[in-house]
Amino acid sequence: MAPKPLPISSSSSPLSTSLFPFRHHLVVNPNPSLLKFPPPKPTFFVTICKFGMESQFQTRRQEPNPSSSQMQSYPDTEPEPHGSGAAAPTRGERFLERHQSLSASTMLLPESKKNKKKKKKDKDKVSKVSSVLPSCYGCGAPLQTSETDAPGYVDPDTYELKKKHRQLRTVLCGRCRLLSHGHMITAVGGNGGYSGGEQFISAEELREKLSHLRNEKALIIKLVDIADFNGSFVARVRDLTGANPIILVVTKVDLLPKGTDLNCVGDWVVEATMKKKLNVLSVHLTSSKSLVGIAGVVSEIQKEKKGRDVYILGSANVGKSAFINALLRMLSYKDPVAAAARKYKPIQSAVPGTTLGPIQIDAFLGGGKLYDTPGVHLHHRQAAVVHAEDLPSLAPQSQLRGQTLPVLPETCLTFYGPKALKLHIVATEEADEFYRKEVGGLLIPPSGKQKANDWMGLETRRELQIQHEDVNWPACDVAISGLGWISVEPFNKSLSTADKVVEKIGEQLVLAVHVPKPVEIFVRSPIPVGKAGAGWYEFRELTEKEEGLRPKWYF
Repeated sequence: MAPKPLPISSSSSPLSTSLFPFRHHLVVNPNPSLLKFPPPKPTFFVTICKFGMESQFQTRRQEPNPSSSQMQSYPDTEPEPHGSGAAAPTRGERFLERHQSLSASTMLLPESKKNKKKKKKDKDKVSKVSSVLPSCYGCGAPLQTSETDAPGYVDPDTYELKKKHRQLRTVLCGRCRLLSHGHMITAVGGNGGYSGGEQFISAEELREKLSHLRNEKALIIKLVDIADFNGSFVARVRDLTGANPIILVVTKVDLLPKGTDLNCVGDWVVEATMKKKLNVLSVHLTSSKSLVGIAGVVSEIQKEKKGRDVYILGSANVGKSAFINALLRMLSYKDPVAAAARKYKPIQSAVPGTTLGPIQIDAFLGGGKLYDTPGVHLHHRQAAVVHAEDLPSLAPQSQLRGQTLPVLPETCLTFYGPKALKLHIVATEEADEFYRKEVGGLLIPPSGKQKANDWMGLETRRELQIQHEDVNWPACDVAISGLGWISVEPFNKSLSTADKVVEKIGEQLVLAVHVPKPVEIFVRSPIPVGKAGAGWYEFRELTEKEEGLRPKWYF
């Protein structure tokens, strides 16, 4: 049997522990006199105490439309006829055209007085023809030549030359060139956007650009980050996709701890997905870096596409562009169309909000298009509350290794998250003072230009009451949206005997978690990672009906 949901109850006791996420400092010290702090380092870290970007755990027993830019002088483009019959545009092309037309309507085109009367006479004609602007193949932003700092900017001479030779689809904008060289340039503001830099479009506007999918006949590839499963799982995804079939792709499985059994993880993902009542065709565990599972996704797409366009959908920074590049690479072995498309593929960047518009990709020899879409920006993730300069500290760059911290003789906490986030242990009664003193210094983010005075602090406090049900597996995971998760182990085997542990089962552990106001905290069944995970995880016995309804997982 798989781990059961955790019952919640109250209790109290003298010992307490604090944990914080970014330079997050885990604060657990029954003996304050033994407290030692590591020297500060110029890196970001996670805390389990209280600090700039962190969560505190106490334990005891028992707009703009490209705003500001106004992109004032977009180059003129000639409208294209819709055509009919075999020449008629596909649904995907109409979707792309709507996006570009909407973007074009927000741009102010300079008008000479001589042309005003003529344009007024032609108003009716113009309104009946959609003006499709060419877009940057890296980010999907409409090309423009006036605002050098805005997405889509191209040198006027380059634009005219490419336009003359009908090569505008091969143009990469200035912002994408900088992103490809590691610059952190945010462009999305609003609820779920990112502070720092200019904000040319809001998160709400980007989400609205996906609303047309409800009315399209398409195959949806929904991506979820395994390192932030709950935080990156777009809620109410059916509001965006309608009744279209979904293939669920779990990305970045190469980050899971060494020895992880992907069969156990696949079953865990399916169980979590079924609870969300999402009707998915199949689940695929993938790595865009090592190409694990990509061949299975290609096979499923070819089986289920049936002439439809394919849309890649997911939250911001979930790995859509990297996944598309891996997909094109795998397709290119047998498909010359996909091989040609690899030359002009979407840009990859650690900056959330890299893609600002739908990007059409000719990837299938038999017809149908592949579309990269703007990421869904979620306000409840840690990335939405830190400065752009601190975003790299939230992205795991290598295989996760659990950092285990003893809390009580029969309980320990293991943190899985970016290595750049360091843990600090302090006595709970000293946590508040430690936080006030070190925020912006030892405790970062906030760092750099974002001063501690501007930091919103840890405004949300959530108390979790956790009961151990079985000594054979962790009690639960406490996942912090956009950061990672903490596994609550029922006991520390090195300090307890089996008989003593059995006596402790049934007691409660109370964690007080402090995070910035928008950030969400999830209590979930523990994910089976590492060699130990395969040992304690049990597959649930299924009825014949459940077996038929349940999607299969592949890797």
